[in-house]
Amino acid sequence: MLSVEGIGRKKGDAFILKEISFEHAADQHLAIAGETGSGKSTLLKVIAGLDQPHEGRVLFEGKRVLGPDEQLIAGHPYIGFLSQHFELRNNYWVHEILEYANKLTESEATDIFHICQIDHLLGRRTNELSGGEKQRIATARLLVNSPKLLLLDEPYSNLDMIHKQTMKQVIHDISTRLGISTILVSHEPSDILPWADQLILLKEGRIVQQGHPEFVYRYPTNEYTAGLLGKYFLLPPALALVMSDSNERASIDGSSIVRPGDIKLSPDETGVGARITKKLFLGSSYEYYASVGDIHLSFYHNNDLPAVGDEVTLKITK
Repeated sequence: MLSVEGIGRKKGDAFILKEISFEHAADQHLAIAGETGSGKSTLLKVIAGLDQPHEGRVLFEGKRVLGPDEQLIAGHPYIGFLSQHFELRNNYWVHEILEYANKLTESEATDIFHICQIDHLLGRRTNELSGGEKQRIATARLLVNSPKLLLLDEPYSNLDMIHKQTMKQVIHDISTRLGISTILVSHEPSDILPWADQLILLKEGRIVQQGHPEFVYRYPTNEYTAGLLGKYFLLPPALALVMSDSNERASIDGSSIVRPGDIKLSPDETGVGARITKKLFLGSSYEYYASVGDIHLSFYHNNDLPAVGDEVTLKITK
């Protein structure tokens, strides 16, 4: 469906995107992550035809996506782009905003409104809406234009937990019920790891790692990519071997990579001795902090034992 070939984008004399290449199939969920300023939003705009690349090209269904310097109205008719800075006209009726953009039949539009969970908002004015409600309406406004590809830039930022879960359901239904392909940018691992089929990590405008989310999570290429996807620890290989009885672990500069979810209390006292230094309640579980000599780790456990100060035995189980 989408082929990004050698994209480069300058800001002044410096490249903010460089040699970006990847392909995206219609039935895939693609997530893009990276630190602030890594080029995520710019890349989405280039794909959408809203920003002009200085190098390379974007092909959508085999045809080149034109940039804003090449056409009167920027954008691609079958690619919808939801910016994290989206805006709705103030003090307009919601149904008016959607009617202006609608290219669907009444029945098809009604299905869109239901999927976006905005049926009950059609009779309100835009200044009467919460941020999460506005975002779903902006999403519906894109969908009534019948896009084939939807680009979402930080769709969960600035949302409370209730509206975030609603938006996650909306994005899921857009893919499964409407069959619209989606590329999503986010900085939160819990938002992209369960959702994505493919993951691209950016640093300073370049792709530094890509692949299936579980593989990228388990085998990061460096500390930057490891840190983007959550907490990690670098253990001396000898210690990792004592804790896991296996040397088949990803490593960075000779140190083994371990995540908190890999570490458990040993059921048979094989492993390494540690002392509990701190305990945090997470809701469905606890996060325990422990020291093994001068090495500090953390792990998750589903009850409030052991206590701070207790001596325990830890084992790597993954």
